[in-house]
Parts: sequence; structure tokens; C-alpha cells
Amino acid sequence: MPGILSIVERAYHGTIEEQDDTILWISHMFKNAGADLSVLLRSNAVNYAVKGQDASGLSFGDVKLSVPPKIDDDVEALASSGAKVYVVEEDLKDRGIGNDELVSGISLVKRSALAGLFDQHDAVWQW
Repeated sequence: MPGILSIVERAYHGTIEEQDDTILWISHMFKNAGADLSVLLRSNAVNYAVKGQDASGLSFGDVKLSVPPKIDDDVEALASSGAKVYVVEEDLKDRGIGNDELVSGISLVKRSALAGLFDQHDAVWQW
């Protein structure tokens, strides 16, 4: 049985100091340290899996973000590291996101199958 299912539900709420999503970053660190970890993107966080995002014009007042987030790259790297990355199909549909818009390595899961997915893990972390 896989160890941890890390659920990411809220979309990016970064600051000028943060160029990535803290939960994705810590999930990747856990995986690199040998943890048996999967990630579930749901609700607004499904946008993380959309390839080709560009936040290079992001600024806060007169302060431009010099290193913009590349969250789609972070998701793809997490999947490439061996972590299973799930995205809720209906949440994609609700936002008009097609499967062809997703980075590689994503596994789709239906809302009706979430309870079974939770059951397949020893621990479920909700962020």
C-alpha cells in the first residue's frame, strides 16, 4: 500500500519571496528523501498541471517578480521523480481544461473514486 497521499486543493498563494508552491516543494523533498508519496490535485489546484504557464509578467505594485513560478514544471518534475500525481477529472472539466493541456505524468481520477484512492494510502494529508 502506498504511504502518503498529499492533497493540494488551493491554488498558488505565493509572495514575492516564494517562487513555488510550498506544498509541492515539500512533497518533492519528501519523495527525494525516500518517502512513498502521491499527490492529488483538486479544486483550483488542478491548474497546476496545465503545461506552458507563464507568470513572467507578475508584479506587486512596482516590484516585478524576478524569478516567476513555474508550477507546471514543478508538477512534471514531481511526476518524473516517481511520485504518482493525480488530478480530479471533473475539476478539470469544471474549469474548461482539456486532458491534452496537461503536463506529462498525470493520472486522472474521478470524484467518485476518491474514497477508494484515500483508502489505498496509509496516510492522507490535506493542505
